[in-house]
Amino acid sequence: MTERSDSRPVALVTAASRGIGKAAAIDLAAAGYDMAVCARTLHEGDGRSDTDGVAIPGGLDTTVARIAESGVDALAMRVDVLDRASIDEFVGATADRFGRIDAVVNNAIYQGAGVMAPFDELTDEHLHDMFEGNVFAQLAVIRASLPHLLRQERPTIVNMISATAYQDPPAKIGDGGWGMGYAMTKAAFARVAPLLHVEYGDVGLRVFSVDPGFTVTERMEATGAVGQYAQHFAGARPEVIGRAIRWLVTDPDADELRGAVVIAQREVKRRDLLP
Repeated sequence: MTERSDSRPVALVTAASRGIGKAAAIDLAAAGYDMAVCARTLHEGDGRSDTDGVAIPGGLDTTVARIAESGVDALAMRVDVLDRASIDEFVGATADRFGRIDAVVNNAIYQGAGVMAPFDELTDEHLHDMFEGNVFAQLAVIRASLPHLLRQERPTIVNMISATAYQDPPAKIGDGGWGMGYAMTKAAFARVAPLLHVEYGDVGLRVFSVDPGFTVTERMEATGAVGQYAQHFAGARPEVIGRAIRWLVTDPDADELRGAVVIAQREVKRRDLLP
């Protein structure tokens, strides 16, 4: 553990064992933020796909090791989006450990049954779990974090949404398309940032919806899902999206996009945020 500085800002990132969450946590640590990270997979080698049990690379231990390279402090906890108590415990532990929360990156999503189900196989139970894991869990993170955020000079919330919220699929499920239930939940979550902006923008809260676009994550590679989307969309690595998140959290120039949908890959290219 590194020595804690009370003047150092603190960022909370969910689902940070791999993919976009891991990339964002590493980039924010490099920007000087102490990090609170959570996920279901604590240790490298323990991750498995929810649907077929395929091994998925990544773990919070490897993320924390990368964070430590920046000389900042890190808190890591196991959290499941279907376990509301674990969410509240994580946010509370972050505030207790660091004494502040300056930024929240709502990156976690539900990965279980029903995500890629066609309509005639989509059950009420699937929808319940997807709304719990893709909407209500994220609202719980915001609700628990908000009092701490509003005490800071530049409080920031980054909500990871998806083009599925507003874009029609180019094909059926399995050929580059996506499930109706998943799209419904992402559409609901996409309305959170603009409404929070209206309600709290006048007291300084910075809220963004980030559409990462097609991102080639460890999970997609391990499950063999890359090809079906690559035929329709150009992909980016998680590090590209992580850099967009860092820019939103740290750069005052991003204020012009408060309350809006940020197309992450486009902004990184347009603003030359990565080589």
